[in-house]
Amino acid sequence: MIKRTLALAIALTTMVSVQAEPLTIERIFSDPALAGKSPKQLKFSPDGTRVTYLQGKSQDYNRYDLWQYSLDTGKNSLLVDSALLHSGPEMLSDEEKARRERQRIFGSGIMSYQWAKDGKALLFPLAGDVYYYRLGQDKARQLTHTPAFETDIKFSPKGTFVSYVRAQNLYILNIATGIERMITKDGGGVIKNAMAEFVAQEEMGRMSGYWWSPDESSIAFNRIDETPVPLVTRNEIYADSIKLIDQRYPAAGQNNVLVKLAVYSLKKKTTQWVDLGSEQDIYLPRVKWLPNSKRLSYQWQSRNQQTLKLFFYSLSKKTSQLILTEQADTWVNLNKDLRFLTQQPKFIWASERNGFKHLYLYNLDGTLDKQLTDGQWVINSLQAVNEFNGKVFFTGRADTPIEQHLYYTNLATKKPTAVSKVTKRAGFHHIKFSSDGHNYIDSYSNVSRPQQVSLHDDRGNRVTWLEKNALNTDHPLTPYLDQLAQPSFGTIKSQDGQDLYYRLFKPVDFDPTKKYPVIVRVYGGPHAQIVTDSWSNKNLWTQVMLKRGYLVFQLDNRGSNHRGTKFENAIYKHLGVAEIEDQIEGVKFLRSLDFVAPQRIGIYGHSYGGYMSLMALFKASDYFSAGVSGAPVTDWTLYDTHYTERYLSHPATNKSGYEQSAVFPFIDGYKGKLLIYHGMADDNVLFSNTTKLMSMMQNKALQFESMVYPGKKHSIRGKNTRIHQFNMIANFFDNNL
Repeated sequence: MIKRTLALAIALTTMVSVQAEPLTIERIFSDPALAGKSPKQLKFSPDGTRVTYLQGKSQDYNRYDLWQYSLDTGKNSLLVDSALLHSGPEMLSDEEKARRERQRIFGSGIMSYQWAKDGKALLFPLAGDVYYYRLGQDKARQLTHTPAFETDIKFSPKGTFVSYVRAQNLYILNIATGIERMITKDGGGVIKNAMAEFVAQEEMGRMSGYWWSPDESSIAFNRIDETPVPLVTRNEIYADSIKLIDQRYPAAGQNNVLVKLAVYSLKKKTTQWVDLGSEQDIYLPRVKWLPNSKRLSYQWQSRNQQTLKLFFYSLSKKTSQLILTEQADTWVNLNKDLRFLTQQPKFIWASERNGFKHLYLYNLDGTLDKQLTDGQWVINSLQAVNEFNGKVFFTGRADTPIEQHLYYTNLATKKPTAVSKVTKRAGFHHIKFSSDGHNYIDSYSNVSRPQQVSLHDDRGNRVTWLEKNALNTDHPLTPYLDQLAQPSFGTIKSQDGQDLYYRLFKPVDFDPTKKYPVIVRVYGGPHAQIVTDSWSNKNLWTQVMLKRGYLVFQLDNRGSNHRGTKFENAIYKHLGVAEIEDQIEGVKFLRSLDFVAPQRIGIYGHSYGGYMSLMALFKASDYFSAGVSGAPVTDWTLYDTHYTERYLSHPATNKSGYEQSAVFPFIDGYKGKLLIYHGMADDNVLFSNTTKLMSMMQNKALQFESMVYPGKKHSIRGKNTRIHQFNMIANFFDNNL
């Protein structure tokens, strides 16, 4: 039996015998190692002595347990076996199913957890109840025993209470006494307390609707009233049944929820409501306490997303103070980089006001102290602040947009362009800092190097490997190394002169005298980037297609991420224009290569990439002869308010933009081959996007192929489903390219 260790888990580490078998789609998704069943949610313990993580069982990689790696002993051990607490299927509530879909959490067992601040206990949900595990005990303790589903569970900051949402109301439970207190009482139906609404979860990255004060004397929470949101009856079609789902879905131009913000005092057992202003058609994207627990910050966003305001609310004065305002002619991107300092009355704020996302230091009265970073490159996220040595750590793209590195600057800096690079190896670094800012976990990869995980001090020195992931004879990737081709990177120019980054994969037995068909793999939408120097298991399917005789090309068009506001804002009020122009430039580049068959270029994408595939076939059929469109948006009036109106504005003010951003006006340009697929229980990009397109193409007698997946959501999950899906796509291109 293979020893269960963190080394086993990371990326591609299950031991297999070395064989020279071809890399196939079946093998990619059937072999747990090649399927990328890596551990989830690596976290430092508060004292920094161990790293905890969730790991799939050896016999069922989709059911997760809680494990730890001890920095003192260098050994891994199982903390909590989920099967000992609950066996059999887990019956999730509809709300929890939707929440996990928003979080992209897939699996069963222990799917999330958190540490108590003292580092002596952990908390996690399982099968709808709350479990508490104290280090050194044999078994976790079940804190709730209710038929209702508890969700969004948290420790209070001092570890006295656990909190959770049940039946749309907020509860707290004293761990020592077991006494439960109901904080809100009017939840139910259209009223949701302490819960994030659909667009907050899906589009704002806010999964919670309540926030403990640091001294655990108060809890801030939002109250959502869904009454204004149209009630849509949506079909979820399964293999043997059809469920009718009544969903409050705020499509573009329609009403959003009404949101309120409140603060509950545990001692007084009273609630005070924060005055958010007279304008009710707003968003509440972020809420965060100041360190002294006497003031609460919240971010107020206008419906058109061109204005973002930061307010501080005083519990004693019961008034809000406007601290700063961000404005743009297009939209203001949200981030999670607000950080309050504890040793001085200041905070760090991220802004794109100069065209690139950078960090700024503010005083608590809203006056700007200084700019901390600057340059024609973007930071990704603020990682840690060590106030004792004055270092501010962040990930960013100061060297090149296709790599991500860890950098630092100083709180006392007088030259914001003078940042120091911490990580050295070329490629992509995902960073997780300890709470004291002295150590970090580096999950590193590059395009030819599967993920390695190591522990470092704040100067970048490696303390130890958590997973060296050596490509030795026992590594599951080793038998296929001679089959894996590495891409070439480069840039071409967009029509407005900006650099467009691409990567081109060629077969390992590439013959420059041949003419190759090309598959353009695309996403193309905002807040995403696919051309990076990083490892991805998705590229294993690319490798299979290379062995089948294709080239694979990827290009990040204008509108995609990490290039600054000028690059991203090119799509404002008209989707599918600049993006397709840039993909056409990519095809022109391909056609300039002697080894490309110019009339055998296809395109494949999912979600926004599915939309891009359709627009490419309909608007640029002279360049793309075949395409696969997965779960596409076809009509932007069918998609949600926060995402769609950010880029297209309100339908009432941009009617022509919505019409010309839909795929339907361009259907008559279609003259190639199309395969479209969609999950029949998709609650994100509704299935009606595809049925509307199917109907219109049928009415025009236009031939196409289609596949629907009963019971599948937007991500089309499941091992055998994925095998079917990618074999279908491969066969489609074999038949048409």
